[in-house]
Amino acid sequence: MQISARGDYAVRAALSLASAYPSLMSAQAIALDQDMPRKFLEAVLADLRRAGIVRAQRGAEGGYTLSQPPRDVMIGAILRAVDGPLAGVRGLRPEQTRYEGAAENLPRLWVAVRAAVREVVDEVSLAELVSGRMPAHIRKLTARPDAWESR
Repeated sequence: MQISARGDYAVRAALSLASAYPSLMSAQAIALDQDMPRKFLEAVLADLRRAGIVRAQRGAEGGYTLSQPPRDVMIGAILRAVDGPLAGVRGLRPEQTRYEGAAENLPRLWVAVRAAVREVVDEVSLAELVSGRMPAHIRKLTARPDAWESR
């Protein structure tokens, strides 16, 4: 799975908002907190607002905040808000793929890949990520000897 810059920025911005929740943060404050370009961040925040993950308040005292408590916002929802479905195969959802011959069982693998990604990003909330107290199955994955090695 490839996490886009947009997805990375969206999760990082949401983590800043989770740390400040329920207070408002300006786009400038988030950009400084996370060392991001403000204009790109504003586009990401607009996507998160349209998805209902953040809300914006205008005015001198305005800014952004999460629409729900951080414990209720899952990382997968943030990634989908800015990048669409988590797993795609040539623009199709995994269950929409069809192959013949030796590759006829490949759709099952693509569906399994999507399910594995969901088991991580749909089960970790902003609150858990901010606190570092992630679910046991996530901690177990990161504790594996090869987890931090690139292949």
